[in-house]
Amino acid sequence: MSDATRPEGAGRRLARNLALYTVARLGLVAVITAIILGVAAVVKVSIPLIVALLFALLVAMPLSLVLFKKLRAQVNRDIAAVDAKRRKDRDQLMSRLQGKDEQ
Repeated sequence: MSDATRPEGAGRRLARNLALYTVARLGLVAVITAIILGVAAVVKVSIPLIVALLFALLVAMPLSLVLFKKLRAQVNRDIAAVDAKRRKDRDQLMSRLQGKDEQ
């Protein structure tokens, strides 16, 4: 089984990919904020940092869905793998508790 389909590494993979996705989205917000502040400085308009950050968040939300589609899909696959493993473990435990699994 490859690492991508092995449930044992799914939690670790999920944590890594979720961290990467989060960092990528925060980086996008930082870049857009810098662009907004840079354009404001060029046209000699004063924009508070918090306003630039809020506008950057609004722009980054839909943009990140397009730009980071593959990473988001990988996070979703990892979540499904972790959930499947959790469900399997729970079913095995319930089976043992009911005495159905005599090994």
